[in-house]
Amino acid sequence: MQVGIKIALAAVVAVGVAAWLYVSQAAPMPTAQAMTTLAGKNIKIDDFKGKVVLVNFWATSCSGCMAEMPGLVKAQNALGKDKLATIAVAMSYDNPEYIQNYLAKVPLPFEVVHDQSGEIAKAFGEVQLTPTSYILGKDGRLMKKIVGELSEAELVQLVNNAS
Repeated sequence: MQVGIKIALAAVVAVGVAAWLYVSQAAPMPTAQAMTTLAGKNIKIDDFKGKVVLVNFWATSCSGCMAEMPGLVKAQNALGKDKLATIAVAMSYDNPEYIQNYLAKVPLPFEVVHDQSGEIAKAFGEVQLTPTSYILGKDGRLMKKIVGELSEAELVQLVNNAS
């Protein structure tokens, strides 16, 4: 009898998770969230309509973030700004000096924001783990959320499939 209960419980959990994933995938993202780049430019995701948008939460203290960044740079350069808009959001706890030092060594070909107040991470569902990436379709809807490293190949495939 306990095996039957466990199977039933597992089925209920699986259906609940599937429903949650469907709803979260279809849910609109905070595309009107105001952000200021380190260059002082005011942006929001809505500014990039018609393009796939990658919002990548990262930190200079995150080894996975540092490992994935060269691939994100290569993908951005390969796809071009007409297909992909990348916004790299440095977490609130990241030291501004460390961010500037990293950018001096590794110029990034996309927008870089320091989420000093944590409002951007909060708007995206309380992001706490890095790297965390949100890939938004041309309509601003979530295509995929990835917690952990995003590979260059996966990003390129997602963007090309969205076209």
